[in-house]
Amino acid sequence: MVVERPWARGFTLLEVMIALAIVSVALVALLSLGNRSVAVQTRLQRLTQATLLAQQKMAETEVSSRQGKLERRRQEGNFSAPYAEYRWRLDFAETPLPSVVLATITVAWGNEKKNEAVDVSSFLF
Repeated sequence: MVVERPWARGFTLLEVMIALAIVSVALVALLSLGNRSVAVQTRLQRLTQATLLAQQKMAETEVSSRQGKLERRRQEGNFSAPYAEYRWRLDFAETPLPSVVLATITVAWGNEKKNEAVDVSSFLF
């Protein structure tokens, strides 16, 4: 005859509660990590799009400069749809060489002070 001990039949309520607490802490950590991942993905998408728009605007600026149609003064504006949330600014800076100018395109999509902008610079002859 086998004698059963009451504590050997299954889990106690305390053990189940501890296991549930551990699982719930792990799930909360995983959910917050997932939300953070989505936020990082959104930021990277905007950063990539702003970089591509800045490169496009710089290419337009270089072509206008070579054709002699570029006014070398500060310019700014917004992109058309579907990129209406992005705005651009073109600044010029003198260099030691009189025929060379440093052009900087800044594309921003939010608050520039919160690092929501991209700069692309090029020397124009």
